[in-house]
Amino acid sequence: MRLLIASQNPGKIKEIQAIFKAIKPLAGKRFSFLEDLELVTTNDLDIHIDVDETGQSYAENAALKVLAFYKASKLITLADDSGLEVSILDGAPGLHSARYAPQPGATDADRRAYLLQQLECLPRPWGARFHCTVAVADREGVLHYAEGNCPGEIIPEERGTHGFGYDPIFLLTELGRTMAEMSMAEKNQLSHRARALQASLPMLQEIYEMEKRT
Repeated sequence: MRLLIASQNPGKIKEIQAIFKAIKPLAGKRFSFLEDLELVTTNDLDIHIDVDETGQSYAENAALKVLAFYKASKLITLADDSGLEVSILDGAPGLHSARYAPQPGATDADRRAYLLQQLECLPRPWGARFHCTVAVADREGVLHYAEGNCPGEIIPEERGTHGFGYDPIFLLTELGRTMAEMSMAEKNQLSHRARALQASLPMLQEIYEMEKRT
């Protein structure tokens, strides 16, 4: 089963590929599609689409992305939308996590710095969670959804060199380490994206079985 990753973010693509690789030995017997799974990137197909994320929810944004790339490729397609939600900021940056810093062309470091500026005068701990919604378009373009969350807190200093986005300032409280201090293998078991992809396995198996019948 060829599955297109509907993203042009190299960090996200690498993470999704690694998560599926980690899932396979653990779940391959239960979810047989993993043995036949071929992950395809937008670069593989030379498809480059800028999708305006104008949805009012993670699911709506994931749907906008997945349908745009499904229509261009006609492949079974997977997209996700994710965000960091900080409790004391009423869930911000949330849907706007990737566009949170006000300056044009802001980097991940700019977004982290801007978030810490918003928090610096507010009492700690800064409870937060990462959320991810995965959308999959099957061969007929029908959408299927799964979700995953990872709780933690924001800390005022960056720690670690792995990951991307807000990972260096997102502390998994029980482990005492940031996302950026975790190995890829550890992150791929605990992250919001890992949990959403794990939750998507039953629907991907159903799509695979439907493919085999046609």
